[in-house]
Amino acid sequence: MAIVLDALNGITQASWTTAGRPGSPTAGQVGFNTSLNALEQYTGSAWETIPTWSTANRPSSPVAGYQGYNTTLLAFEFYNGTTWIGFNSNYAFVTASYLIVAGGSGGGYSIGGGGGAGGYLTGTTTLAVGTVYTAVVGGGGAGGTPGATSAGTNGTDSTFTGLTTAVGGGGGGGNSVVNGKSGGSGGGATAGATAGSGTPGQGNSGGAAPNNLPYSAGGGGGASAAGGNVNPGTGNGGAGTASSITGTPATYAGGGGGGVGLAGTSAGGAGGGGAGGVSANGTAGTANTGGGGGGGGNGVYTGGSGGSGVVILSVPTGLYSGTTTGSPTVTTSGSNTIIKWTTAGSGTYTA
Repeated sequence: MAIVLDALNGITQASWTTAGRPGSPTAGQVGFNTSLNALEQYTGSAWETIPTWSTANRPSSPVAGYQGYNTTLLAFEFYNGTTWIGFNSNYAFVTASYLIVAGGSGGGYSIGGGGGAGGYLTGTTTLAVGTVYTAVVGGGGAGGTPGATSAGTNGTDSTFTGLTTAVGGGGGGGNSVVNGKSGGSGGGATAGATAGSGTPGQGNSGGAAPNNLPYSAGGGGGASAAGGNVNPGTGNGGAGTASSITGTPATYAGGGGGGVGLAGTSAGGAGGGGAGGVSANGTAGTANTGGGGGGGGNGVYTGGSGGSGVVILSVPTGLYSGTTTGSPTVTTSGSNTIIKWTTAGSGTYTA
């Protein structure tokens, strides 16, 4: 039987008996074996029954043309040498890589804690062709100011349809013993207060500031490391995490440095974290990195604002639909097309 393509009933594979298999098969060739009552494929050296797997347990080193049944998608899929492509009677699927970073938080007021970085998420996902996916880029939180707002404001979440939410960074603690806030990464503590905690899998806790060391504050947590503790100097921001999803290595989600009291320096964490202020306002986190803002220095100095987040999608160029909204930056890297949303708000991609 020859292959039959039917828009309503799907794909009917070629078929044969074990004795009547093709005489000169090519690697990846697939058909239905009526003797075994099963699909089979030629590996290049032997025939084997089509295997099954879940999306999380796909073969780790497939060869181009390798095929199987995905029990998560309820669809057949094959590896084209770059990515997995799935199909059933209704949909086609393509595997894409993603990076989602939430907005970083603001640093605290007057020897305030460093702002925590926005949550950092990366991995692969399966997109259904023809489906519209929405990307939301989180904004950075405001720095702490005098009074009730002495702690920094948390950053805003970043999202992409069907994936885990990247949680906005936790605000740095403010003067008068105001605790750091929890978030993607936690805000640093002021003297005698408590640092904020990070979200597991997205970031780390802010740094501590013991009550017997009242002249500096802890750094905000970053994607790769907790904020620095005051011991006895100033608390640097926690380091972020590097990604090469765009084709150019860059570091995201660094924590803000804690505010400085009498002397010293307080660096922001690699990945856009702002420096803590030394008799000055804290430095803002870098836009589109999710970096936390630096804490304000001793006196009437405000915390720096957090850096905005980013959502990046990488799809095989041969399968890129070209249909987007929200004015993302679209570039290419090798065999992939990179879609990068940087403006706070939302945009879409139609797979």
